Amino acid sequence: MSERPKPVIDASAVDHDRYERHGGFPKIVEAHPGPEFGSFVAAMRTLQDLAVSVDAPDEVYGRALRQANELIELLEPYRAPELASPAGRATALPGRGSLLMPPWRVVEAGPDGVRSQGEFRRYHVGGNSAVHGGVLPLLFDDLFGTLVHYAGRPISRTAFLHVNYRKITPVETPLTVVGTVDRVEGRKTFVSARLLDESETLLADCEGLMVQLLPWQP
Repeated sequence: MSERPKPVIDASAVDHDRYERHGGFPKIVEAHPGPEFGSFVAAMRTLQDLAVSVDAPDEVYGRALRQANELIELLEPYRAPELASPAGRATALPGRGSLLMPPWRVVEAGPDGVRSQGEFRRYHVGGNSAVHGGVLPLLFDDLFGTLVHYAGRPISRTAFLHVNYRKITPVETPLTVVGTVDRVEGRKTFVSARLLDESETLLADCEGLMVQLLPWQP
């Protein structure tokens, strides 16, 4: 199997002092968990796929429930605060190792924009093999946070998102999302993004407003 190409990252514009100077946002440090963590998260995603797709006898659900409870018992002693868990901070993993995020990877990022690639899974289905409409704002919003970071803008919160659904977004299909900073006005960063399939067909687009945090804002 060929190795996955390394992402092309230009961090020249990143504001490395942003946590000290902008808002009360806690400093997030990149996590480097052991190799089993990525496999664990991938397995949990498959379990989510199965949870929304199986049609099993009740005895099978009972066995699965008992095993799920055993897993809860195993993991509960290791519950950690938000900034201690690797989930959401493991940038080398799809979705940064977070089950909330779609399992996509940033393939190109810099001051001029961000490109991310991935697929939506079975548990993202809203109906008729189409991605649930509520999932696309999550994808765009997460991309905008990355976009602001690599554009060198201060820590910002989402103030506005507007999504246009142009075509049905399919699950289990390779897709690309591309975002850019359109303009900056003081604390405001106006951003936009496009979701494309492999033939460059536009599936959805989004425009948003990211607003820099004030010193007292979390």
